[in-house]
Amino acid sequence: MSKTPDQSTRQTRPSLSALGQSTSSGSGPPGSRGRPVARFLRLIGPGVITGASDDDPSGIGTYAMAGASLGYSCLWTALVTFPLMAAVQVICATIGLVTSEGLAGVLRRHYSRWLLYPVVVTLLIANTINAGVDIGAIAAGINLLVPIPLEWLIVPVALVIVALQVWGSYRLIARVFKWLTLALFAYIGSAFFARPDAGQVLQGTFIPHVRLDSAYLVVLVAILGTTISPYLFFWQASQEVEEKKSVARRWWQRRPASEQDLEHAAWDVNLGMLFSNVVMYFIILASAATLHVAGRTNIGTAAEAAEALRPLAGAGATILMALGLIGTGLLAVPILTTSAAYAACEAFGWKQGLDRPPHRAREFYAIIAGATLVGMLINFVGINAVDALFWTAVLNGILAPPLLVVIMLVANNGTVMGARKPGLLTNLLGWAATVAMFAAAAGLFLTWGQG
Repeated sequence: MSKTPDQSTRQTRPSLSALGQSTSSGSGPPGSRGRPVARFLRLIGPGVITGASDDDPSGIGTYAMAGASLGYSCLWTALVTFPLMAAVQVICATIGLVTSEGLAGVLRRHYSRWLLYPVVVTLLIANTINAGVDIGAIAAGINLLVPIPLEWLIVPVALVIVALQVWGSYRLIARVFKWLTLALFAYIGSAFFARPDAGQVLQGTFIPHVRLDSAYLVVLVAILGTTISPYLFFWQASQEVEEKKSVARRWWQRRPASEQDLEHAAWDVNLGMLFSNVVMYFIILASAATLHVAGRTNIGTAAEAAEALRPLAGAGATILMALGLIGTGLLAVPILTTSAAYAACEAFGWKQGLDRPPHRAREFYAIIAGATLVGMLINFVGINAVDALFWTAVLNGILAPPLLVVIMLVANNGTVMGARKPGLLTNLLGWAATVAMFAAAAGLFLTWGQG
């Protein structure tokens, strides 16, 4: 399939110049008039795709392990992380819209190379590991449906993903496989069918419970790391730029971001993050109500994690789990490798973009292919698949805080953002996310080996 500019973006999301015309002067999201379905579709953009990809196999595995090991006591994290991750993603979207550059491009233009290169290298390493682990999870999902050894599935899965990105269209991939992520909503039904203790659920949801030992803090760092992940920062900003380019193919046609543009992006991001956190909450709840209650506090395989879905699906639990792993993995792996490619190409001034044909963005596609194939090799070093998903989340939780500091400094730089710096509430939430992740990571290091 040859690469051509994808026109579906224009159908899915209104052009930046049209947003102001479709926005009412009152409260509510842009384009809030008209039929309910049309209003909803007008809100869908990079934020919703980002939110869906945040519940990748690493997220599924982490939330399932959190519920299984700690029960209902970490349900409160879903409420706390929602405003924090939404604020961070809104800030990243705003940077992309205002500057018409991804985060690495902004760092290259306005900051020292001594800051730029460590950020890009850190992202590339983290995303490559995460992508590799998610490839293994896709293979595990297929293995649940077809009894083919995992080792035989890893390479074909990686090659298919690379081929689709290089010669196909990621937007096509997203449209096809995002429906598989709906299997994750089965956790909602499963949580209710398991008849959890209402008092414990309410207590775990609204009364934060924190233990200062490594057994608890490592789970907390993993939850924060898989929820507020480094790759989401770069993907969000870069995709806002891509959306902007898609409706104004020439640079002179692009105008500065308006208030309506930023308002639309904020609604889009908040919708995506809400979707992500609702799924997160019910994966933890379903796992706590089934696995933890049954005394199964350690999950070793995808089949064991699927047991959380049994109250709703019965024998079909493994099928739902498989569809969830395959769908979220096929959404997340291209986002992980592409966000790394965007960052590297912006850092060195190379051409990039999923709508560019391979011969016009060789470095971009080479990084995508390289990150995918190197990540693939991680699956042959003998690490348990579910453990790998969990520890990847922990790694992201450790790497994210310094990246958040950089993002917050960029967002509040008047030279970069002009008058479009974040408001007081967004700033407070962004810095709160940074402090919370630093504190959790520091607590983990200080208590390692205890508990």
